[in-house]
This record gives sequence, C-alpha cells and structure tokens, in this order.
Amino acid sequence: MTDIAIHTQGLSKHFAQRIALESIDLSVPRGCAFGFLGPNGAGKTTLIRMLLGLAEPTSGTMRLLGHDLPSGRAEALSRVGAIVEEPRFHGHLTGRENLHVHAAARDRAAHDRVDGALHRVGLGRRGDDRVKGYSLGMRQRLGIARCLLCDPELLILDEPVNGLDPAGILEFRGIIRSLVDEGRTVWLSSHLLDEVQKTCDVAAIVDNGRIVAQGTIAELTGGGVRNIDVVASTPARAAALALQMRDVVRTAQHDGALRIDFLPEAPPTPEMVTALLRRLLDGGIEIASVAPVTHSLEERFLDMTTRLEDRS
Repeated sequence: MTDIAIHTQGLSKHFAQRIALESIDLSVPRGCAFGFLGPNGAGKTTLIRMLLGLAEPTSGTMRLLGHDLPSGRAEALSRVGAIVEEPRFHGHLTGRENLHVHAAARDRAAHDRVDGALHRVGLGRRGDDRVKGYSLGMRQRLGIARCLLCDPELLILDEPVNGLDPAGILEFRGIIRSLVDEGRTVWLSSHLLDEVQKTCDVAAIVDNGRIVAQGTIAELTGGGVRNIDVVASTPARAAALALQMRDVVRTAQHDGALRIDFLPEAPPTPEMVTALLRRLLDGGIEIASVAPVTHSLEERFLDMTTRLEDRS
C-alpha cells in the first residue's frame, strides 16, 4: 500500500432520506493526477468531506497517505492541501496576508513558503493587492497557493476550474501537471470531462453514489462500442450491407461519414474491417476513406452513467 495515496473499501454514507455513497472501493496511486468524475449531486464532494474529516462515513474504511482514518487523520492531513468548493478568503486583506493568516495555523516553515507559493501560481506581482479585487481565477490560484503552504504530498481540489475562462483553465492545467511532475498526487474532482481527460492520468466515474468505472484515461476511453467512419458513394446502401455482418450493431450518418458500430465484445480487428470493405466493394460501393473513431471521456461517461435516463 506504500504506492497508494488514497484507499477506501466498502465506504458508504447514508442520510435519513437518501444514500449519498454506497460501497466505494477506490485506490488512488501516488504521484499522479487523479480525476474523480460525476454529475452534480453524484457524491463527489461527500467523499472529499469524509476524507478530510468534515463528515463521518456510515460504514467502510479509509486510508490516507499510509494512515488509517480516523485514527491517523492528524498525521495524514498535515501533508494534505485541499480546496472544498469555492475557496474563501478575507476580502479586506491582501493575498499575502491571507496566506500568512492560514500559515499561522501550521508551523513556521509555512510562513517561509508564502512568497514561493504566490510565485508558483502566478500571483507574485498581485500578492499585495486586496483579495476583494481578485477575479475568480485569481482566487482559485490563491486557493492552490494556500494548499502549498504545507508542502503537500496530496492536493484535493473540488471543482477547481469552475468559472475560469479558457486561458485560466489552460494555466491551471499547467500548474497541476507541474505539481505531479514533482511527485505530488493531485485529486481533481470535476464534472468537466474534457478537462479531466487533458489533465489527469487516472480517473474514477461515480454515478448515483456508486463507482461505475475506474482506471487510466486510456482504459476508460478504450472500452465500450467500437466504431469506424466510412465515407462511401452510397451511404444508405453501404449501411444496409454493413448491417448484414454479424458483429455490426448499428450504423448512422455522422459528420459526412457513415459511422459503423461494432459489438463491445468484438472490437474491429484489421481482418473484420477488411471483410467489411470487401463486402462494400463487391456491392458496387466506392470507398473514399476509412478511419477509426477515438472515443472521448465524455462519450464513455455518458455510456456508463444512468443520469440522463433518470431525467427522461
């Protein structure tokens, strides 16, 4: 377990009228950017609050940075920096003063890290401005600077890019990757799937309080129905011929091409694609191009979760 930053087993949280989380088994490797994905209300913040000691689980076990919780929480949290929901600061104080207020709750070394933390997040020149004049993006960056005061092994960030413009999101992504490059672990809880795909190495998807998938980004985007796009002279005829093949489950027009979906348990091998093309050519159809379809994390998320079905 020395290479695991966060480990939970059978973790559940029940409220009087609902189940927030049920039987969460989760392992977060050290030294990676970990995405915790789910729709609003799926249980993401509830799990963070339990890890940080802000809520107690109904059942199950938690282990954080090698320490069992809750018995070892003080030791574990001494090397954890966290932002839960939007970071809060004293608006009448400067960014630097806010960090020193926070550092006072830690050791002397935390005060010595204030200047470095401000520069690290791009606030070196704005550290002496009052926070009430900061933009949302600047407050988010100040929140990360506050996390860095304890020289954390683990950062837990809850929806940290909410409200940021594209430039701010790109800047934030660079900060996260630089922290991981130093060997730190970053937990990124978000519903912004595209951003997690671009930032994280490993992810878990939670829906209705349960983990529905976890693994590397490549593993999560690689499963499910596999597709190819074919640009053909007569798409309707090509679709009819493709559907005669045993492993083809559906066809549809997509961005000027015919998208052909194969069974999840029968991804399209070169031999299968060759057989498909031979069938189309034998049927008198001219083929302009054939291309595999790369799935996004968003597409896989929608395949795995039930939330849209629940709302219909």
